[in-house]
Amino acid sequence: MPTTTVRIPDDMRDSLKIIASVEKRNIKDILSELIKEYLERHKETLEILSRPEWVDAIQQGIKASEKGETVKWRKDSLGRRHTNDLPKKRGSRP
Repeated sequence: MPTTTVRIPDDMRDSLKIIASVEKRNIKDILSELIKEYLERHKETLEILSRPEWVDAIQQGIKASEKGETVKWRKDSLGRRHTNDLPKKRGSRP
């Protein structure tokens, strides 16, 4: 396993040392566990970012929102969701 250096503030390091001592664990093991939990919490975000079409849809939604518009979603014959080509103004009817 490769080695990575992580710089943390002294007070955090001191707290980790105390916790590791109380739990009779290595700081390395605690940090590995924390990183694993962090990655697990962000797994869905990583999945979304790995799909360019989803990133494009999110960016389209953000741009529409900034203009006060909404983007409707529709499903195609395969059950995939797509944005409509033309955003609608909020409060307007189709």
